[in-house]
Formats: sequence, structure tokens, C-alpha cells
Amino acid sequence: MMKELSEVDFKSTVENGFTLVDFWAEWCGPCKMLTPILEELDSEFDNVEFYKVDADANTTLAAELGINSIPTVLVYKDGELVSTQNGAKPKALMRKFIENAIQ
Repeated sequence: MMKELSEVDFKSTVENGFTLVDFWAEWCGPCKMLTPILEELDSEFDNVEFYKVDADANTTLAAELGINSIPTVLVYKDGELVSTQNGAKPKALMRKFIENAIQ
């Protein structure tokens, strides 16, 4: 199960190692399709921490990060954004996205 993340603890959470952050919303159909895929991938990548951020509940953070559509998946390495993926993609493409981001 992916952990919830909010504006308050965002910076301290992404500052060490690889962190994947999924911006989603309850009403978003593609988000609901992507969540189980990310939860499966969470168990496959021991070196990546997976989190989700409710874009509706964290509008300031979403605006600061330039999140214009959801789902948007961000991958950070030691606090630096290294890769961005918009939209729901099949598991194989999401796995490749993560693998490329953490090389």
C-alpha cells in the first residue's frame, strides 16, 4: 500500500534516495487505474519509496510543482526531480519509466 504524503512533509520525504510521488484525485478515473499498478510496482522496487499525494487536498504543493493534469508521477533522487510521467500507462511502461529514472 502506497503511503500518503502531504505538503507538510513533502520536502523532507523526497530528500533522500529515490522517491516516486503519484499526484492523484478521488474523482479521477485514470488515477484509479494507475494506483493498483503502482502498488504492484512498489513491491518490485526495493530501492524506491512510493507515495501518493491527493492533488485536491494539496493544491498549493501541486501548483508549486506545476502539476497541470493527473495522474502525474514524479521521481526524485536525493531531493532533485529526475523524471515525470503524465497519465495512466500500462504496468510494463510504468516499470520502464521507473527503471529509466533510477539508472
